[in-house]
Order: sequence, then C-alpha cells, then structure tokens
Amino acid sequence: MEENRVKLIGAARKAFAASGFAAASMDDLTAQVGLTRGALYHGFGDKKGLLAAVVAQVDGEMAAHAHQAGASAATPWERLLAEGEAYIEMALDPEIRRIVLLDGPAFLGDPSRWPSQNACLSMTKQAVADLIAEGVMKPIDIEAASRLLSGTAFNAALWVAASDEPHIVLPKAIEAFRMMVEGFKADRS
Repeated sequence: MEENRVKLIGAARKAFAASGFAAASMDDLTAQVGLTRGALYHGFGDKKGLLAAVVAQVDGEMAAHAHQAGASAATPWERLLAEGEAYIEMALDPEIRRIVLLDGPAFLGDPSRWPSQNACLSMTKQAVADLIAEGVMKPIDIEAASRLLSGTAFNAALWVAASDEPHIVLPKAIEAFRMMVEGFKADRS
C-alpha cells in the first residue's frame, strides 16, 4: 500500500507540475505507474486528496530548504530573515510555483489550514518565542507575530508566482518582506 502511495505521489507530482492539477488526467497518471483509479481513491479519497499529498511533500521540501538557507546565518534574527527570503525565492521554481502556490490554494483552499503550513508556523512560533526571550524582537503576542511573518512570506511568494514578470517582482517582494519584518525588531539603542 505504501509503495502504491509513493508511486502515485511521484507520478502526480510530475503531472501536476507539467500540466497543472485541472488538466492532469487521473487515468494517464495511474496507468503510468501500473495502477488503477481504485488505488488512487483507496489511498487518497479523490484527486484533491492526491493533490494535498503532493502539496504536503513539496511544501515540506520548501520548509527544509528555507531552514537550510538560514542555517549559516550569523544570528537568529538573520536566520529568520534568510528563511523567509528563501521561501519567497522558491516561487521562481516552476514546480513549486504551479503545485504549491497556484494550484494548491485554488483547489485546496486556505493555506493556513494545510498541515504543512501549520508545521512551518510551529517552527516560526518557536523562533519568534526565542527572539522575544532574547530581547531581539519586541514583546508581542507570539501567535500573532508568527502568523503575520509566515503569511507575509507565503503571500509574497504567491505574488511572485502569479506575476508575469517574477524576476522583476522578486526583489520588490523581498525588500518589502525585510522592511515589514524589521518592524518587529526591538530597539536596542
């Protein structure tokens, strides 16, 4: 059963990235991996369930990449900024753009309800709590700050992904993200 799940997610990921969710044929997808539609329905409920599994996989990879981008930052504050910027920059990747940023919200609804986004939010909450405890961030409600920081990065990525000129929009999005995040920084004068 797990092997079928892995096969279907892999085939769906390729199909959704190439054709988009709406245009991807479930018959073609299942035939590619030697399975039936019944296997798809058994493992995922329906085509949307399969998309949710693919989005979770790709979004998890995005979170890992963002975390890796922040790993070499000199300070926890710079790590927070680097992770957010890396997340926004991933909107240039065609697979991420199509699956997570365009089709995900269009077909799965509000990203703040996705388990993968809530996993990212949990990591942001911990980072914010630590930064507040260290006096780097202004004392503010951790939940509110974390949701706004995560939402800002996600919405900036959405803007880049939906743009006809993403390479022109990207630096604008990152500059605005940085300015917004700097507003949370404690005055250490």
